[in-house]
Amino acid sequence: MSRLLLRTLREAPADAEAASHRLLVRAGYIRRTSSGVYAFLPLGRRVLANVERLVREELGGAGVQEILLPALQPRELWEASGRISVYEDILFGLEGRGGRMVLGPTHEELATVTVSADVESWRDLPVSVYQVQTKFRDEARPRFGLLRGREFLMADAYSFDADEASMAASYERIHAAVGRVFDRCGVQYRAVEADSGGMGGSVSHEIMVPSPIGEDHFAHCAACGWAANVETAAAGARDPAADSAGPSGPGGAAEEMVLHHTPGAPGIEAVVEHFQDQGLTAKGMLKCIALLDAHGGVVLALVPGDREVLVSRAAPGGRTFEEADFIAHPELVKGYIGPMGMLEKGIRVVADPSVGRPGAWVTGANRADHHVSGAVAGRDFQVGEWVSIATISAGDPCPACGGPVELIRSVEAAHTFQLGRRYSDVLPGAVFTDESGAEAPFWMGCYGIGVSRLVAIVAEATHDDAGLSWPLALAPYAVHLISLGTDPEVLEASEALYGDLAGAGTSVLWDDRPVRAGVKFADADLIGIPAQVLVGARGLAGGVVEVKIRATGERSEVAPGELAAALPL
Repeated sequence: MSRLLLRTLREAPADAEAASHRLLVRAGYIRRTSSGVYAFLPLGRRVLANVERLVREELGGAGVQEILLPALQPRELWEASGRISVYEDILFGLEGRGGRMVLGPTHEELATVTVSADVESWRDLPVSVYQVQTKFRDEARPRFGLLRGREFLMADAYSFDADEASMAASYERIHAAVGRVFDRCGVQYRAVEADSGGMGGSVSHEIMVPSPIGEDHFAHCAACGWAANVETAAAGARDPAADSAGPSGPGGAAEEMVLHHTPGAPGIEAVVEHFQDQGLTAKGMLKCIALLDAHGGVVLALVPGDREVLVSRAAPGGRTFEEADFIAHPELVKGYIGPMGMLEKGIRVVADPSVGRPGAWVTGANRADHHVSGAVAGRDFQVGEWVSIATISAGDPCPACGGPVELIRSVEAAHTFQLGRRYSDVLPGAVFTDESGAEAPFWMGCYGIGVSRLVAIVAEATHDDAGLSWPLALAPYAVHLISLGTDPEVLEASEALYGDLAGAGTSVLWDDRPVRAGVKFADADLIGIPAQVLVGARGLAGGVVEVKIRATGERSEVAPGELAAALPL
């Protein structure tokens, strides 16, 4: 360690909110160079290399071939795929002699055109490739160190098949390999159903790691094991009586709809406050969200006011209204939208089944600064489609078995997609010759693992009050050899042990620094190498060295000649 580029810190950086961020900086694994951008120092690079090794072993073992694609991508590829508008806010763009380029936040387009150029026939399929590459995303608010940055390392794999069934088979094979990476990291995780979002495709799963600092949640049913990200999870059939329970405010039992002047109250909270003396709650409000579907058609999504809309279910491939959309559709008054008369105007009205519960709603009046109470589905407004589009909440029934679900805060560690023909249908040349001799587009899958993010995820999951505590598969070294004092016999014994362990193929970090034992102990716990071997004059006099297991704190004494066999490596 006396020659290692390492400086441990007693204080955490002021901007560090997450334990992993604080400890990785304090223990000398990473250093911030700018907002959302980090350098990996020698210890950190070794952990990162171990994550890469696991990825290469598991993906390679599943028959996926490693390639390396450029970080620089032609902007026109993104324009051709139609994703430029989806990713515009986070793209790093630049222009040089080669034209307009982007720094890749992901590589679906480039992988598609690169692989398809070398695959001509159905006989060449299936093909699957992966890379470990730096990605760039202009995050508006980088947070939590390596967990949300502007530059990060990712392993992304792509499968190419001749038909949908073959795509599904490749997906199962590679998705299983992704899961094995996390098994070997020793963290608890759950593969959950997820929304494909801007990536495209119909089937998607996220690998979620429970964490108190997670910015995502997934719904989980303990009874049957069902799990899904809350962004795509819809509850099973709910009890109408439970949905209608509680105060619904003015007009809850009214025989007719009543117009109310509600100046300066464009949202649920403002309306609830306006009617607070009449007992209105968000549950008694009808939320009306204007959307554009994948073809530019207007959709009005209705859910109770205490829920959010699952856009992926209400308008697959669509998005919420922006300011320009409200200007183009003046019949939808921003902040005061109601469902009355919308179906008759040719607008698709999609409602969650809970909207049909007994009783009346308070909702927008389609007039600025006005709401109505006493609105009843089927009487005062019509619904065109009943679809489960409301976000799920803790205690809701599981859609698979009806048991109560719980919401678990988590961090997304990986994401896999069955892309179908999302990219091969639109990118030039992404075709092969099928068995009939005709040209056909590829059926594709995509699989992403956050390599640098996984360093932080594991650190977050395994640390304790004293510092980091790495699992053996990721640790920068297997053994932390600590010389206590500078007596020649201690240094000689330490050097001999170092040579024996290294000669047996065990990676060793030797703390040979001329500093106090207390400093060495604190640094060892902070750095978090799985096994600590303490060599001191007193122990050597008794013919032993001390072994401490970092994760458990368990200590034992062994003879130096028996050390290699005694270490749980």
